[in-house]
Amino acid sequence: MFELVPGIWTMDTNKEITALLQLIDDPDTEVFDVVSQKIVDYGRPIIPNLEHLWENTPDNHIQQRIEMLIHRLHFRDLAEDFRQWNVAGHHDLMLGALLVSKFQYPELTAAPVMKEVEKIRRNIWLELTNYLTPLEQIRIVTTILYSYYGLKGGEINSNEPNDFLLHKVLEAKRGNQLANGILYLLLCEMLDIPVRALTIPRQFIIAYFKPGYSSLNLPDPFHQAEFFIDPTTGQVFSHADVESYFKRISVEPGEQYFKPQSNRQVIQYLLAEFSKCFKDETDHYKKDELLSLTSLLGE
Repeated sequence: MFELVPGIWTMDTNKEITALLQLIDDPDTEVFDVVSQKIVDYGRPIIPNLEHLWENTPDNHIQQRIEMLIHRLHFRDLAEDFRQWNVAGHHDLMLGALLVSKFQYPELTAAPVMKEVEKIRRNIWLELTNYLTPLEQIRIVTTILYSYYGLKGGEINSNEPNDFLLHKVLEAKRGNQLANGILYLLLCEMLDIPVRALTIPRQFIIAYFKPGYSSLNLPDPFHQAEFFIDPTTGQVFSHADVESYFKRISVEPGEQYFKPQSNRQVIQYLLAEFSKCFKDETDHYKKDELLSLTSLLGE
């Protein structure tokens, strides 16, 4: 007999929930689909009951079903948070990155992450003056972030899901090019340094744009960029370096690759790349969920 965790339910609701929990192990997938939907319809308040059931269930298959149900409940709330973020007038980059982290870590709290980012921002701000050139500004950001703070970087690897998540990057002081790039963008945004992300093929590169530049009213974004930065290590590249890269990959360096990306586009790209981490059949529903969030942000 399954025991319910004391909660907000009426006696009749308790009976229905008990009956539903007893059917979680039903071998008929159609029955389980109906049961799981009814459980999800109860919302987050049913999660303690599912967790209690998981702790008292020795069967791995049933535990996996319970884990999926808990994930679906968290995901429903997360999708609503993304909808709210999407319709907001300003797409806060830190909030967007933290929402992606909450996909895997739904109990994540923002305060420790914000505190850590603010600590790095302040260390950079203390070194900045009004008389620095763009390159000198970026050298200070890079020195504080990679040398003083100790951030390490690597290639985008779908076998390392934590390397995509901002809070995990800050914990481990290591991320892939994309996550490091988002942290770099976030710090520069907080410091009013005009750095933006680009969509160069096979790379997540950021560029320092001339102050006041807007892709909406100025032509030739390639030459409006002062220089380019690889957020894996903070290395700076010239226009000639980027042109050489395009020749090496046999791609014509069209204007579309150098238009600054919005925060919403950056988070869309993060979701799409993060979805590639869920290749196994048992995790395929997570890939579908992440891709559904990328579509949501395109609306």
